[in-house]
Amino acid sequence: MLRTKTFLTTAPVTTASVTTGSLNRNFLMKALPILILLSSAAVASDFSGVSAMKYTREAVAFGPRPAGSEANHKLQDYILSQIRQDGCQVMEDPFVAKTPFGDKMMDNIIAKFPGRSGRAIVITGHFDTKPFPGRKFVGANDGGSSTGLLLELARALARKPRIDDVYLVWFDGEEAFRPEWAGLDNLYGSRHLAAKWRQDQTLTRIKALINVDMIGDKNLNIKRETNSNPNLLQLVWSTAAELGYQAYFVNENLATEDDHMPFIQLGVPALDIIDFDYPPWHEDSDTLDKLSSQSLEIVGTVVLEVIHRLEIQ
Repeated sequence: MLRTKTFLTTAPVTTASVTTGSLNRNFLMKALPILILLSSAAVASDFSGVSAMKYTREAVAFGPRPAGSEANHKLQDYILSQIRQDGCQVMEDPFVAKTPFGDKMMDNIIAKFPGRSGRAIVITGHFDTKPFPGRKFVGANDGGSSTGLLLELARALARKPRIDDVYLVWFDGEEAFRPEWAGLDNLYGSRHLAAKWRQDQTLTRIKALINVDMIGDKNLNIKRETNSNPNLLQLVWSTAAELGYQAYFVNENLATEDDHMPFIQLGVPALDIIDFDYPPWHEDSDTLDKLSSQSLEIVGTVVLEVIHRLEIQ
């Protein structure tokens, strides 16, 4: 009613309408980052550790899942069936990996939640398990927890407006086929995708890449991975502290090679969130009873909040 009276007593309606519309647009453009910040904590709470644990349990139920195995392919089908329900763009990235034991068919899985800025944020983790012939290594934490966290992250991101493109990537072939970690017998999926994205220039659009690995441990103790980008480390650790999780993101250092490294080497700001203080690592006792839905929720909530903070940078 007030606007109608103003139109009648001042300029013609067409001029006033343009001015008012411009003011409204300017206000909304300036207010949008503030509104996103105010709502981000509430959005972050959408991440459910219970749900992430359910997805992890489903992944582990396939048993040992080395790259190229039947169980690995069944898990791929499961991941695809879940993310196709999340309203995202689903892509597969199949390739043949040259391993010490011959050629292996592998397949990275990518879920893209489109934004409008032209920039991208990437969250990654691996779904394969290390091959141990004659053993039943199910990798509940090492392979299972990252699979479950990414699936829950996809659910939390589903059908929400985005500023930047957000990619979730499930890497195949992170683990070495030989007993030792050496040379190029590791990081098959991440090396392949980094090279592919370099060629098609996707890498130039990436603001940040965050890799998650072994993040379900009941005794969560995540150290600063020193190969990671310092600015991203600061953002993740300050976000965790502001959310009350400083006891789990500790101020100790750790250096490790993981799926973030092929991207680091190509100049992408990347970071590895990993709890490597885990006694059952690569033991058959890496089972679901060692994990906690609370740990998954802590990491997932921090990652989701970091995504929102990166989007307004």
